[in-house]
Amino acid sequence: MNEDRSTRRARRLLVTGGAGFIGSNFVLHWCEKHKSDRLIILDLLTYAGNRNNLASLEENENFRFVRGDICDRSLVDKLLAEEEINTVAHFAAESHVDRSILGPDAFIQTNVVGSFTLLESFRQYWLKKGRSTDFLFLHVSTDEVYGSLNPEDPPFSETTPYAPNSPYSASKAGSDHLARAYYHTYGLPTIITNCSNNYGPYHFPEKLIPLMSINILLGKPLPVYGDGQNIRDWLYVGDHCSALDVVIYKGKPGETYNIGGNNEVKNIDLVNKICAIADELAPNLPVRPARELITFVKDRPGHDRRYAINATKIKTELGWTPQETVEGGLRKTIQWYINNPDWWQPLLTPEYQEYYRQVY
Repeated sequence: MNEDRSTRRARRLLVTGGAGFIGSNFVLHWCEKHKSDRLIILDLLTYAGNRNNLASLEENENFRFVRGDICDRSLVDKLLAEEEINTVAHFAAESHVDRSILGPDAFIQTNVVGSFTLLESFRQYWLKKGRSTDFLFLHVSTDEVYGSLNPEDPPFSETTPYAPNSPYSASKAGSDHLARAYYHTYGLPTIITNCSNNYGPYHFPEKLIPLMSINILLGKPLPVYGDGQNIRDWLYVGDHCSALDVVIYKGKPGETYNIGGNNEVKNIDLVNKICAIADELAPNLPVRPARELITFVKDRPGHDRRYAINATKIKTELGWTPQETVEGGLRKTIQWYINNPDWWQPLLTPEYQEYYRQVY
């Protein structure tokens, strides 16, 4: 039954990982668009979580931040009950492929065990509330669960078989399967979304676009894996947040929705775009033109060649389409990093530098 939850009472959301990149952008979006809703942010503040992302909301009476672990069942139980949560938006995840290769343990613990803990806690609370149709568990996942595409292959659809190739994508596939199983076994209203590569403000500097943007500003080499021909579908994080908003209000429990930007770009072409935009926006760069910093490095083990999303289902069933072009989104993103060195400079810690040395 495809019910529109927008006709019901205000949402009371538990947002896991709400101080991370996509999570914090979602929280900022939601607080702007739905001012009467209450948001409880649960985040362990690991290296990629940053409470400063949410600084503008600290005085908001409908906002509460809780530092804690999604694997802590008693804490999750307590928050669901005392805040009368009816919506879980589950972003919390270890999410970087390179880190999953160096140390897969945390990915299994957070992405699989943590997701199970949330689902089971939410299920028990939902039963206590009489299996309310007002409830929803939104599981935010990745297109990497589908594996890799050849150049001639059609884009991933919601029916593409799972074929994860890294410990990260395997752990996300496991959490997807759990969310699906909780709907089919228990009737718990869950929805899964699988998105393509996100970019935008508040993105930790280990990921490709912030890494390139920051290294350009610092005059450091721009490491490009292999031959640079790997292809990704790029989704501006603001578009992703608007899609999740639509899914929460109009999505059908038990369904999966792929969210893509309709922007397939080769990595080397993307890096060249970033360089050209940075040359234009930042006149005082240490090295100009910035493309002189491009350096090819040894390829990542098991590096997926191509990702592409077929987002027809969410367009036809829910009426959502991305609004941002790669060019427009990159300009906004690079300008944000130029304007906010006080945000990213403290993240370049000795621990980050050691990780960077291991990877590149």
